[in-house]
Amino acid sequence: MKKADKIRKVVIAAAGYGTRFLPATKNQPKEMLPIIDKPIIQYLVEEAVEAGIEDVILVTRSGQSAIENHFDTNFELEHFLEHNGKEELLGKVRTISRMANYVYVRQHKYLPYGNGSPLLTVKDLIGKNERFIYMFGDDLVSSKTPCTKQIMDYSDKRGNSVTVAVQEVPQAEVSRYGIYKLAPGSKDRVLDAVEKPDPKSAPSRLAQFGRFVLNHQIIDILQEKYEKNDLGKDEELWLIDAIIEYAKKNPVYAAKIKGEWMTTGDPLRYMKTQVRYALERKDIGQDFAEFLKSLRS
Repeated sequence: MKKADKIRKVVIAAAGYGTRFLPATKNQPKEMLPIIDKPIIQYLVEEAVEAGIEDVILVTRSGQSAIENHFDTNFELEHFLEHNGKEELLGKVRTISRMANYVYVRQHKYLPYGNGSPLLTVKDLIGKNERFIYMFGDDLVSSKTPCTKQIMDYSDKRGNSVTVAVQEVPQAEVSRYGIYKLAPGSKDRVLDAVEKPDPKSAPSRLAQFGRFVLNHQIIDILQEKYEKNDLGKDEELWLIDAIIEYAKKNPVYAAKIKGEWMTTGDPLRYMKTQVRYALERKDIGQDFAEFLKSLRS
């Protein structure tokens, strides 16, 4: 693979209203809710950086600056920590702003609702022949090899193809996700997909989650759909619709990820993710496990 083909950018969608978490998200993005002591979106950025990503493009909405502030320097806080000898905490704080090159883009208010709209906001920041990573701002993956690295490698092996991260979900839950259908006889070639299908008619149990290797052609398809008002389910602009249209003429692959996909999109799943991450922490995991056991008695 040529050096020019290396994926260097990630686009992270963080422009939603987080209505399931109101009133906590009244004045802060859902992506800034903490998993123990670190906001959700920082886990995503760290995953991307660990995979070799250099440029982080964050798509936010107007009226909220918490994300921008989090990834910026905080001179007063750093001075306080340094003055009081809190070197470990100082290192953690300083690392945040130095992990990557950050670009902040506000999603245009005139765009329709949907997980494809953030990509229209950044269309001029992506090269015409450039692959990039796209992340939903509320999906986490616990894995030995970063999920982003897994799909980047998969795309490389499949000729720099568009690649979607998938995992099988219970039949009863397929109506929550975009579900993919593979080509006959193939273990990974995408043939079709349905956004939030009825469990009785779902093409499979392969659910997409918020990790993709995309290219500018996907953005072009979304732009055309927007201009023609060709919206999808519930009158939203869905990424999955653009991927399937692209797949009619070009190869798209579904990469089964090794690791545990954990969504934070609603309070129950958010709390389950909190518990899982707390149990895995070396500093508090054992004590927390003992606390959970005590609740059963």
